[in-house]
Amino acid sequence: MPKSAFNAIESSVRFFLGGARATLTECSEADLALKAAGRDEFLSAVKIGGVSYLFRAERKELGFTTTERDFIGELLTAFSGLFAGFSAKGYAAHFRTALLTSLADIAVARYIRGDRKGVFWPAQSLIQLLKSLSYQRYEGSPATTGFLICRSQLDDFLAALEKTRYDWLDLEESRRRISADFFQNPLSHRLVDGDRSLFIGDIRMNIKGTIGLKSPTSGDQIEQLAHRATQKLLAMAGEGSFAVYVNHASEVEIVLDRDRMLVWRKGYWGLYDPDIIRDFLAGCLDKRSIEHLLWTVYALSKSRNGMVVMIADDVAALDVLRKGSVGGRDPLSRALIRNVRGKKIGALKRSGELGRILSSDGLTVINHKGELLDAGVIVDTSKVGDLVTGGGRTTAATSASYYGRVIKVSEDGPVELYKAGQSLYRFG
Repeated sequence: MPKSAFNAIESSVRFFLGGARATLTECSEADLALKAAGRDEFLSAVKIGGVSYLFRAERKELGFTTTERDFIGELLTAFSGLFAGFSAKGYAAHFRTALLTSLADIAVARYIRGDRKGVFWPAQSLIQLLKSLSYQRYEGSPATTGFLICRSQLDDFLAALEKTRYDWLDLEESRRRISADFFQNPLSHRLVDGDRSLFIGDIRMNIKGTIGLKSPTSGDQIEQLAHRATQKLLAMAGEGSFAVYVNHASEVEIVLDRDRMLVWRKGYWGLYDPDIIRDFLAGCLDKRSIEHLLWTVYALSKSRNGMVVMIADDVAALDVLRKGSVGGRDPLSRALIRNVRGKKIGALKRSGELGRILSSDGLTVINHKGELLDAGVIVDTSKVGDLVTGGGRTTAATSASYYGRVIKVSEDGPVELYKAGQSLYRFG
């Protein structure tokens, strides 16, 4: 039964691992000593009902990150626990339903609670509260909010906060714990919207107060969408702290330290781990440009702006790949593109141009140094013929990936990594 039960959640596991193939098989004691064949294989043993099973995940070329391995460990532990509770004869359908609806949430709650064994339910309560809020609207607009869960002593966090652009509001006698009716009054999420203000709580989800920006900010939109300021707050809040948001796309985002994010999107939990894109682009783009690009990719995915960008293996490949230009012979379009050619993507990001360039129609091409070679390129797709299933961006990304590494963002949010005509990884 564990194998058939695992089949019920296989699609969720594949989604979380970016499309990796995942299996669960009964194994012998000798199998438990098996080592992964390489970085692109992940093995983990688990006992279910007294029987040993081997979980195996495989992904072409891209290795599995520490976060992925740790999260799958929590998921397998939760799987074993649920199986024990629903192994009675006649309850197979109940078990599959519980797996489909709850297993990923359990794994997320276990992961974010860290080593604090007694705080599973408070973490789970926060997740469920925000998932419910993500369905709500207020006068036609999505409900949004944010929480920062602090691991250190509150006084230490407040002392560090004094040197920032945030103000602290102590709720004092109005302090309360997370519960299902936390947002019963819509003013609570309207006033603490996750953009300019956050609730502050401890790991047991006792809400102590709020922090808010002292003055409006007109900072980099990509930095805001990618929660770069949140990373600085997490550093003050202590190791293992995290922030949780309901954003304007009605998604739940859990921002972890070391730049990682768990995202509940379209009914599934996914992981945005920058180490995956860093691995994908290593050796073909300089490190600083990789950082600028990977956060722009996340921001465009979140704001639902599609894009296709290629890091060219060879500048000459652009002439082979090009079939035309979105701007055609229009002199204004040509002048605007000439103005940005040769600029580093870091400079374009700081000026606010990078997101607009990448999300324009056509392919954007950059070189190994992070310099923009061209934008609005119409790709010759004859190389892939009718072998590709998908729209224009998918076909263009597949064709371009024969000449360099390609990252595609679809209009509805998913991010895909392409190389040599194949999609290697998918987020969202």
